[in-house]
Amino acid sequence: MDKEKLEKEMKERGVSKEKMCQELGISRSAFYRKCRGMSQFTLEEIQAIVKILHLESPVDIFFN
Repeated sequence: MDKEKLEKEMKERGVSKEKMCQELGISRSAFYRKCRGMSQFTLEEIQAIVKILHLESPVDIFFN
């Protein structure tokens, strides 16, 4: 998981962490734990992030 790339994509598209948490249906603390690698994003959450951010592929962010 590349936290910096995810944050960069979110910033470029104007998606706040709060908005992302709302869209994913998770708490802010859960989002931070996942970004820090303390737990993992589920496949469904990754798919939702790709859709929210209009990414072509999740590979660069989630599978480095």
